[in-house]
Amino acid sequence: MLTVRYFAGARAAAGGISTEVVEAANLDELTQVLSGRHGERLALVMKAASFLVDGLNCHDRRAALPAEATVDVLPPFAGG
Repeated sequence: MLTVRYFAGARAAAGGISTEVVEAANLDELTQVLSGRHGERLALVMKAASFLVDGLNCHDRRAALPAEATVDVLPPFAGG
């Protein structure tokens, strides 16, 4: 089981929740599961998001996720 934490626009797209528990083998599967739960708006955010897995940036969406990992969903941020 993974702990997923949503930030900024990802939190809004997930219906305002900040954390949930999900079972998924990799980020591609995680995206499918969460899109099924929360709909197309979150699916779009997940396509553009960056992910931290236990605090480390993860670029490979097919890499196996460690059991009990924390995955942070970070949408693109505006500003500067």
